[in-house]
Amino acid sequence: MNKKFLVAYFSASGTTKRAATMLARAADADLFEIVPKMTYTVADLDWTNKKSRSTLEMSDPMSRPEIKNNLADMANYNVVFIGFPIWWYTAPTIIKTFLESYDFEGKTVIPFATSGGSGLGKTESALKPCAPTAVWKTGKLLNNINENSLKNWIEDLNL
Repeated sequence: MNKKFLVAYFSASGTTKRAATMLARAADADLFEIVPKMTYTVADLDWTNKKSRSTLEMSDPMSRPEIKNNLADMANYNVVFIGFPIWWYTAPTIIKTFLESYDFEGKTVIPFATSGGSGLGKTESALKPCAPTAVWKTGKLLNNINENSLKNWIEDLNL
């Protein structure tokens, strides 16, 4: 059976978008941007402000920001790479919204992230309950990448 790949990503500043675009090329995958219903402003993303939108979302375990767009054909994909920036040592809560919006039963899910200073931390264990029927593969931080390193990573995943 031929596997169909999707790279779904959320990017607040463009960094994750660049990594996702390169990954989609390397994996010969379709690309889907997870767009928040309410765009994040610079003030929303100010992690030093305890009252900024991102800080409030990340401090509320029940936070599920709405997504503006919908992926109509999730059923067509076998392998889904899910990308995001690391916020507060984990994935932004909009990633939980995305995972809980689709049926991932039997699909292979591989998280990837970009970060200014931290690793994936406990991101995977935080996301797995949002798609418990998926087959989860170990994720990767994609900060300093090129197409060859991405192709090697994809090959090492044995998809």
